[in-house]
Amino acid sequence: MKNELKAGVILSYLALFINSIISIIYTPIMLKFIGQSEYGLYSLATSAIGYVGVLNFGLGNAVIRYTAKYKALKDEEKCSNLYGMFCIIYGILGCIALILGAILTFYSNSLFTNALNVHELLKLKVLMGIMTLNISVGIGMGFFSVVVLAYEKFIFQKLLGLFSSILIPTIMLPFLLMGYASITMAIVTTTINFLIIIVNIYYCLRKLKLKISFKKFDTNLLKEITVFSAFILMNLIIDKIYWSTDQIIIGIYSGTVAVSIYSIGATFSGYFSGFSTAISNVFLSKVTRMTTNKASEKEISDLFIRVGRVQYIIISYALSGFISLGNEFIDLWVGDEYHSSYIIALVIIIPMIIPLIQSMGGIILQARNMQTFKSILYLIIAIANVFLSVILVKKWGPLGCAIATAVAFLLGNVIIMNFYYWWKIKIDIPRFWKNILSMSFPLAISIFLGVKFNKVISSENWYIFVGKVIVFSILYIVSLWYIGMNRYEKELIKIPVKKIINKLRKSRHYEVAKN
Repeated sequence: MKNELKAGVILSYLALFINSIISIIYTPIMLKFIGQSEYGLYSLATSAIGYVGVLNFGLGNAVIRYTAKYKALKDEEKCSNLYGMFCIIYGILGCIALILGAILTFYSNSLFTNALNVHELLKLKVLMGIMTLNISVGIGMGFFSVVVLAYEKFIFQKLLGLFSSILIPTIMLPFLLMGYASITMAIVTTTINFLIIIVNIYYCLRKLKLKISFKKFDTNLLKEITVFSAFILMNLIIDKIYWSTDQIIIGIYSGTVAVSIYSIGATFSGYFSGFSTAISNVFLSKVTRMTTNKASEKEISDLFIRVGRVQYIIISYALSGFISLGNEFIDLWVGDEYHSSYIIALVIIIPMIIPLIQSMGGIILQARNMQTFKSILYLIIAIANVFLSVILVKKWGPLGCAIATAVAFLLGNVIIMNFYYWWKIKIDIPRFWKNILSMSFPLAISIFLGVKFNKVISSENWYIFVGKVIVFSILYIVSLWYIGMNRYEKELIKIPVKKIINKLRKSRHYEVAKN
């Protein structure tokens, strides 16, 4: 199980790396063929219909939590009954998602009629219809993909996700060359997602030997799960308000080109979030076991700080690199017409860093079923963000929405939640910040020297840019190794490297002896 956990984290970052490479190659090609307006339309449809996705009701975390709980108690019968109940609930929610998505699609004209022309409105409706089918089936059959995580089969789950990430652009590129655009993109994505669902069902039934019982529907357990999932549902809605409403507001007031510019900037926030959740997401089962077994406050704090430090090592590298080289990267990547996407990305990303390196806090709250305060707080902040975005988008366009989102993040996710983690959850927040501040010197050095170096040599092509990235990376890694990292973090690197070296040596000795 421990190897699955480590492999899950490693594969998560491998997937992030490969997805980033795919995005770097695929996005500019896609934008070249479909254009700013078409991409903005696709992003707008994704944001609008994405609200239907919250109808999974946060059940995924509930499946993981209660599976871990019953397995810790070694109660297989309750597990089987639990799975039967979840199958029914997921199916019902999938049908509701289909109905609501269809209604939202039908009335989309009235929402965007001021900013979009007749042709764009028609295409938007087709896109939303395809995406509704995709999301509703994904929700209805979503139980099986979550069970794979609940059984902590991270290797299979991450490899399957990696396969999907590679397959979609590989299939889509020939269609782009033939002149197809956003609607074909939606169809290809939906088809691949259906294929992934079928593979997950097969794996659960044939490989995991999953036992599903519909004999007993535990209403008391259903009430408990409903309370647990209700707050996660609220968090999902809040996430949609944070990350999807901006595009809708921009679409209403500024049109599809502005949506495209904002979407490119917001894309980087997704990458940064992935750097963090790649680690924290695999810990829900472990934290649930720790909570069930009544782990001490110090043990929980130690885990929170240890994971946060590792997350900070990775995120601070990405942040310092983006501050130093992000502007040139965007110009080379998608063209100078997206130049303002760099500022939008920075405004969103910088306040995001703190909640990202504290994402274990959310996992701990879920494991303890204590999400109430966080959910209510985030809902209030998210609603305030919407009103502030409407005001600022009229003055500064997409940048105004980014500023509103940043202010909301800083107030709710950073200031208030740090006090809550400290006073209520008893996580040692002062010790956490002492650790983070002691690691921040390499970040400051890298940004200072990176900006100076960037002014001396400009990236006129990808070769120069890659050279600057290599120099920057060496500078950051060396300074972090000698100044920022502790013994535990160095061992995380040393041990796998030593194992690889030893295997290579053994292989070499075997070849020499064989010859």
